[in-house]
Amino acid sequence: MINLIINDKAVQVKEGTTIFEAAKKNHILIPHFCYMENIHKIGSCRICVVEVEGSKNLMASCITEVAEGMIIHTNSERVRNARKVIYELMLSDHPKNCLTCWRNQNCELQDLGNLIQVDEYRYEGAKSKEYIDISSPSIVRDSSKCVLCRRCVTICNQIQGVCLMNPHHRGFSTFIGPTDDELLGESICTNCGQCVLVCPVGALKEKDSTEQVWEALYDKSKTVIVQTAPAVRATLGELFGYAPGTLVTGQMASALREIGFKYVFDTNFGADLTIMEEGSEFLERLKNRFTSKEKTAVLPMITSCSPGWIKYVEHQYPDQLSHLSTCKSPHMMLGALTKTYFAEKVGIDPATIFMVSVMPCTAKKFEIIRPEMYNNGLANVDAVITTRELGRMIKEVGIDFRNLPDGKFDSPLGHSSGAADIFGTTGGVMEAALRTVYELVTGRELPTEKLHLKPLMGLSRIKSAELKIEEALPDFRFLEGVTLRVAVTSGLIGAAQLMEEIKKGTSQYHFIEVMGCPGGCISGGGQPRPVNDEIRLRRLEAIYREDEGKTIRKSHENEDIKTIYHEFLGAPLGHKSHELLHTVYTPRGKK
Repeated sequence: MINLIINDKAVQVKEGTTIFEAAKKNHILIPHFCYMENIHKIGSCRICVVEVEGSKNLMASCITEVAEGMIIHTNSERVRNARKVIYELMLSDHPKNCLTCWRNQNCELQDLGNLIQVDEYRYEGAKSKEYIDISSPSIVRDSSKCVLCRRCVTICNQIQGVCLMNPHHRGFSTFIGPTDDELLGESICTNCGQCVLVCPVGALKEKDSTEQVWEALYDKSKTVIVQTAPAVRATLGELFGYAPGTLVTGQMASALREIGFKYVFDTNFGADLTIMEEGSEFLERLKNRFTSKEKTAVLPMITSCSPGWIKYVEHQYPDQLSHLSTCKSPHMMLGALTKTYFAEKVGIDPATIFMVSVMPCTAKKFEIIRPEMYNNGLANVDAVITTRELGRMIKEVGIDFRNLPDGKFDSPLGHSSGAADIFGTTGGVMEAALRTVYELVTGRELPTEKLHLKPLMGLSRIKSAELKIEEALPDFRFLEGVTLRVAVTSGLIGAAQLMEEIKKGTSQYHFIEVMGCPGGCISGGGQPRPVNDEIRLRRLEAIYREDEGKTIRKSHENEDIKTIYHEFLGAPLGHKSHELLHTVYTPRGKK
């Protein structure tokens, strides 16, 4: 252990601890800006400087390790004055249009100025040349607001492994992004939005779709329908002062009705459909592998719910696309059925339906414009708004969210099982699929505590589990004695690791779940800020509470799912299902 003194207080910490971490563990706040716990520690902003007795220069606390006998001052006159100068210099070439900036009152640069009590701007630097890249369907990049914190660089390179966001040039000419002549919309960007999630200012943001939605709502010729993803109910409340992990399912449904949507559906219904189709596809592949002489089925099969992951694999592993499930993602399935089954059932012209998805994800904005996501010339989904965008819409119309009564989703596309709820977190899709697959194969319920596969829960980058089939029903005797091996990963670095195993032929798995964002949809690129592991865990726990509170917790037991197959789809993997609920992929390669 290392002994030191911080602000006249004797403390003891482990060797290798930074000054910043040592102070935090002892309830001393050091103002900081570029730092992100366990992810980004490069000391680029210098706001976190402290004074160490015996050192000539102030030291960046986030990258300086403690040493025996150190005497540290975090708020001396020298430190406080230095922080104010550093902050003023950061502002010297930053736009001052705070009142009209979309990050106003939710900006870490504003918060920092308030924290360190800056009340004047003594420096005026040359403003960065304004360059706004709107080429991406998901993300807008405004270089004039970039503060060169390099958070997006760390996320894109070390967490997602896309390696698109990087610093270019030097000095005052430095900018962060793709190369000089490359646009986000023409690049290998996966649209995951993790860079948007960690950007402390307004340099990166989701492309706003709220005006498009308002126009549709005001158009009397349109029937505007909305659906909401599983993770949104566990995060939307944070935008209205609720603690992370507070479920606001009913209030959310009520708010959507007050905004003016004609019907409010639950994307969870689409998640249950996904399990029926994806589970059946998995069993078909297993049957081929264990009974067919040709053994043409490709294993492991990989989930296809995350559009950021799909674009990543299309670019990075275009020769491995056959491993992907052919299932559309849940909201695309629900959009397709809204414009066919539901339109026919209630007598609406499908061409007049405007389908809106509320998603935790910026990549969904890209997904809906893929040519494969149209049926009979109609888009499955017409617009995607993020959790943050929905929050802005609710506030814009003056809805008192905290005092809303609990509303309900509309039938028949609003009822779902608990299995669908857990799609919102890493491991949830796999667990939901195995609840159904195991029961279809054995006739018995998954033999686990509360139906949960504990090894697949939590925030570890790669998780795995084994499930042995001891006895099977007659149609699945070929699986008796087989140990199914499954893996789960979230964040694209983990996906790359699993894909490399597949590419080398060393993968031991039959089924793999991939979520493009660390922790899954609970920390998608369109979710409320901030996001760290503590907040992820609270959101994850909320998702599981929602599941455990349901009477029906398996997709195949959802009566509305049974009805739609009986009345319209026929059977999983049938002709109608393939036409509406399945898709193909595009080999893109690296550019």
